[in-house]
Amino acid sequence: MGSIHEQNSSTSQKALLDAQLDLWHNTFAFIKSMALKCALELRIADAIHHHGGIATLTQIAGEAKLHPSKIPCLRRLMRVLTVAGIFSIAKNPAEDSDRAYGLTLASRLLAGPQNLTPMLRLILHNTFVSPFLGLGTWLEHEQPDLAIFEMAHGKTMWDVIIHDAAISSLFKAGMIADSCFLMDIAIKECGHVFQGISSIIDVAGGHGAVAQAIAKAFPHIDCSVLDLEHVVANAPVDTRLKYIAGDMFESIPPANIVFLKWVMHDWGDSECVTILKNCKKAIPTRDAGGKVIIVDAVVGAGSSTLKHRETQVLYDLFIMVANGIERDEEEWRKIIFEAGFTHYKIIPILGVRSIIEVYP
Repeated sequence: MGSIHEQNSSTSQKALLDAQLDLWHNTFAFIKSMALKCALELRIADAIHHHGGIATLTQIAGEAKLHPSKIPCLRRLMRVLTVAGIFSIAKNPAEDSDRAYGLTLASRLLAGPQNLTPMLRLILHNTFVSPFLGLGTWLEHEQPDLAIFEMAHGKTMWDVIIHDAAISSLFKAGMIADSCFLMDIAIKECGHVFQGISSIIDVAGGHGAVAQAIAKAFPHIDCSVLDLEHVVANAPVDTRLKYIAGDMFESIPPANIVFLKWVMHDWGDSECVTILKNCKKAIPTRDAGGKVIIVDAVVGAGSSTLKHRETQVLYDLFIMVANGIERDEEEWRKIIFEAGFTHYKIIPILGVRSIIEVYP
């Protein structure tokens, strides 16, 4: 048996190696993101789905039109993605030497006609990833300053989204995919927030994915979508919805409920107060059913798991790309009360995001 000094020394060395592991794990985290980006581009989830939920490396390579010489590299990619929990290693029905892979619950969200791939492809697009290579330099500048996106590209994020056809298409598809996924869960889990109302306006609602989900679930509700003129001009025809061209910073048309999904995190406190004040003017009193429904992150709300907390703060750093911010409850309270509202309720049922009911 070793001496106490030897045991302490051994423990100390292990602690140092564990610390090095922490540094390496975080350093190589971007490789996991890039592996996922590659899987999205190659449509690996669809390839497995097309083969009945289990596919070999050869089958995946065939679907993705990869050169056979790259199959060993594909195996290494799949090893990363299985360790990350995106795919699973499956029993090969053919019982040959070619390893087979299956879908996990996560990768099932990447396959089929309605999936989350567009949203993830948007976040992982080079246009949004590359600005963070200059994060340290950007932090050296005095506020107020250009957003990190604008420093990297010479244009604001919104200018690029409006004028770059490829990014515009990806942004639109990402927002629709996210809204369809999230609203299905919100209506099933928290449909009571829409009960007892006759009208709702989805502010900055794009092409109306949120409003369409509400109109389908609650046909008696008069659903409208407010967005900028160029957005509304290209909106699809939907007899259930009314599209209104306008600017939320100027005014919001009247309705029982004003709905704001993933809008407030794009703006600073003063802009959010302006938006909320216009919301307050648009809705009736609380006794008459007036309220604002916000769908956004409340940092610290919901699950206390490390993955949940880490995802919230990582997204907060990501949204800084456009000078946005994810707020904790105290920060939400500040802008809600400054805008003249008297009460709010946080319902943390949407994963890293919450429903916030705000009352006049």
